[in-house]
Amino acid sequence: MINIYIPNNNISERAYILDVFFSDFLDIEYTIKVRSDEFQNWKIKLQNGNTLLFEDHFFSKFPKEKEYLDERNIPSEIKFYKNNPEFLAEKNLPIIFGNPSLKKAETNENKSILCGIDIFSSSFFMLTRWEEYVNKQRDSHNRFPSTESLAYKFNLLDRPIVNEYIYFLHALLKKIGFKESVKKREYKMLVTHDVDVPLRYTNWKSGLVEIVRDISVRKNPVLACKNVFLKLKSLLKFSKDPYDTFDFLMNLSDKHGLKSYFFFMAKGNTHFDNGYSLDSPKITALIDRIKQKGHFIGIHPTYNTYNDVNQFTKEKNELKKASNMTCVNFGRQHFLRFEAPTTWQIWEDNNMKWDSTLSYADREGFRCGVCYEFPVFNFLTRKELNLYEKPLIVMEGSFTTYQKHISKQDMIDKIVNLQNKVRKYNGTFVILWHNSSFNTPAWNKYKGVYEYIIELD
Repeated sequence: MINIYIPNNNISERAYILDVFFSDFLDIEYTIKVRSDEFQNWKIKLQNGNTLLFEDHFFSKFPKEKEYLDERNIPSEIKFYKNNPEFLAEKNLPIIFGNPSLKKAETNENKSILCGIDIFSSSFFMLTRWEEYVNKQRDSHNRFPSTESLAYKFNLLDRPIVNEYIYFLHALLKKIGFKESVKKREYKMLVTHDVDVPLRYTNWKSGLVEIVRDISVRKNPVLACKNVFLKLKSLLKFSKDPYDTFDFLMNLSDKHGLKSYFFFMAKGNTHFDNGYSLDSPKITALIDRIKQKGHFIGIHPTYNTYNDVNQFTKEKNELKKASNMTCVNFGRQHFLRFEAPTTWQIWEDNNMKWDSTLSYADREGFRCGVCYEFPVFNFLTRKELNLYEKPLIVMEGSFTTYQKHISKQDMIDKIVNLQNKVRKYNGTFVILWHNSSFNTPAWNKYKGVYEYIIELD
């Protein structure tokens, strides 16, 4: 048991981030003691009397509730701590709030360390995504783009900096005599598939628009001919529909001791939705087949559900009915549409267990700065929710849609780099590969990438 002393301000916010660090991430018993004096730091005191004190460079500046929620409070620069490599997981440690100072003091009775890096406020910034609430920049789908994030601007998206803070904290605790064991973790891969379009060709009209665009927009009659040939083979039953990759995905997962998570859509209210109907015989049979093979069904809430609780609830009930499941409690938002903290609260209000939306559509990496699942925090109600976030780290569309000229090898290299980062911290490598991202002329360039990544697990 250790005691943690905090100032008498922003208590809910402080308690949340301490709970995430000490309960969820490290599994260390602790108690919080609120100081009533002018104390303005984070003080950790061990039973041996030794102390670790982190300077508070954020919350004490904003004593009123939610006063910190202002775009002006997003740092304009990032410093790095490079000294004492024994405490660092990487060559340096990014500092969102604080300064790169570390002082040790020792008396005949006790040891103490004073650290200028405010790892708790910095982690709160990354995990809660309040940055996205105060910065109103959005893309054409009303999403917060990666390029607006602090992590992107300072080249940190490929670093799970919260995991680096966890390592740093544990190393400092050991330095002052903490000898208890912490949570043991093992690297694992979470393989997910958003089912936007289960079949490419359902009738003779299917795919005509794409073929016309091959000629009129892409100016590529060769590609149009290939797509016509593929359509004919599929409809005449000479080959499986190119998007019907479900058995392939499940068999590959089974081969490597994994389980596939398939996220299905109910009826939406925009042209971005409704590629199929949940109650159609083909879909219900597909869902039954997935369940029988021991893989999992989750929800893929449609385009407008990210800020519409009634629509979300309606779709959840539709999926429960169609899948004959009593409980649907995990999934991912369609188009990765997300609004902090509204979307999380909608999931909470629908008794969802976990979400895996939090990656940027336009860029792979660590949107939340972490590769561990974590309980989320509604910074408007100032409450920790029961909902957990399993941050998405790689979506194939981030490369093929937003980095269209990337080569197959560069795509592999980027994914493997992120996979290795997650492996280093024994985290969860969450990957999204749509069932429709195979077997078409447009995907020939990236043939075999998914299989290669799964083989590395």
